[in-house]
Amino acid sequence: MSSPLALVFIGASVLFILGIKFLSSPKTARLGNLVAAAGMLVALLALHKPEGGSVWLSGWNTNFTLIIVGIVVGLGIGALGAYSVKMTAMPQMVALFNGLGGGAAALVGGLEFMHGTHGGLPAFIAGAMLFATLIGSLSFSGSAIAYLKLEGKFERPLTFPGQNFVNGLILLAILTLCGWLTFNSTGSAAIAILAVVAVLALIFGVAMVMPIGGADMPVVISLLNSFTGLAVAADGFAINNLAMIVAGTLVGSSGTLLTLLMCKAMNRPVTNVLFGAFGSGSAAKGGGEGVTGTIKPIQADEAAVLLAYAQRVVVVPGYGMAVAQAQHQVRELSDELGQRGVEVQFAIHPVAGRMPGHMNVLLAEANVPYDQLCEMEAINPSMDRVDVCLVIGANDVVNPAAREDKSSPIYGMPIIDADHSKTVIVMKRSMAAGFAGIENHLFYRDNTRMLFGDAKASLNELVTAVKAN
Repeated sequence: MSSPLALVFIGASVLFILGIKFLSSPKTARLGNLVAAAGMLVALLALHKPEGGSVWLSGWNTNFTLIIVGIVVGLGIGALGAYSVKMTAMPQMVALFNGLGGGAAALVGGLEFMHGTHGGLPAFIAGAMLFATLIGSLSFSGSAIAYLKLEGKFERPLTFPGQNFVNGLILLAILTLCGWLTFNSTGSAAIAILAVVAVLALIFGVAMVMPIGGADMPVVISLLNSFTGLAVAADGFAINNLAMIVAGTLVGSSGTLLTLLMCKAMNRPVTNVLFGAFGSGSAAKGGGEGVTGTIKPIQADEAAVLLAYAQRVVVVPGYGMAVAQAQHQVRELSDELGQRGVEVQFAIHPVAGRMPGHMNVLLAEANVPYDQLCEMEAINPSMDRVDVCLVIGANDVVNPAAREDKSSPIYGMPIIDADHSKTVIVMKRSMAAGFAGIENHLFYRDNTRMLFGDAKASLNELVTAVKAN
């Protein structure tokens, strides 16, 4: 590779890194997307053949036509998804797009391996191709199951006795076959075994995600996203493409770090998320017994008085807000309180919702100002100075059992300290337990009032009642 070309790819890599950096804040996330896209465009235009010479100046052929058709179709599907999919369905779209990325990486790795079987492949290159095929296939099928779980088709973990043992046997078979193919990559037998590896990887992706509950899908999506990135990086080694190596490695590493951070926020190791079947009937036992206190309902007009005459209000959004699609009503209530001189903030738990940053995305879509959003670590020290904490569809992330009940399955999980505020108003449809399957101690506290009903309808009533005060 010539020095000028190397500098171009370094520049593209810098744009990738800056794009990921900007994605860390809601204020700069859109810019981050554009910067990373610009880096990919630069890398695409700078493509050169291994022997030298620009790919785009080597004469038009059928392959170029297929590439252009693929780009146009992909742009169309992406644009259609971006403009038509509701923000509440964004986790499903992310899962689907990630699965498509994994499937594409698997196809590239598999086809390159098949081409190489005619003359044999160096062990390192064969290993990279097999890795891309394996991880890409796993990400494709796993993301498809994640999508179905996010759609509510089967949120609860689906398990059977000896499941981990069976999964282990499948993985062992895959690794054994890949090890053999790495050093025996010639002939039709290698192609047949590659097909077996791909099928087993697809099965393993399904088997890996099926035992995981719907509420753990943020972690699963992040982990599968890192898998897709690693598959793309492996493809980069296979076809000698530096941009793919850099971009895939960045996605793989950032996805892995995000996965670990979310597991830390839940006080659970990754192995527990993947193999613990958390949220099943057996996993939820052992927490929530002996909760004392009584439930104290409140009406919308009474809650409106508390909110209208408060000095500081903190809103804790959860998955229930997303299901009710109530983010616009939340913003309307916030604006009305703000006009009365009430300080309104939003406390965001890192694993609230069904994907990383789910609550941030919903509130941003409703045009809630970014400076009103506070991370859990920033808001907790001052929760005792909050007049009213309004919990909208959040459950386990505000459950004091995580601090107080050592027998609880969520003990040790960092939570938003809603119970420390002077008054807590919890908006819920019913007294149903959260994903952990345990009673929420917050509901029985002396300073807690329960506002039952659909979140959107209740918020509309609150807005009307606040305006009347």
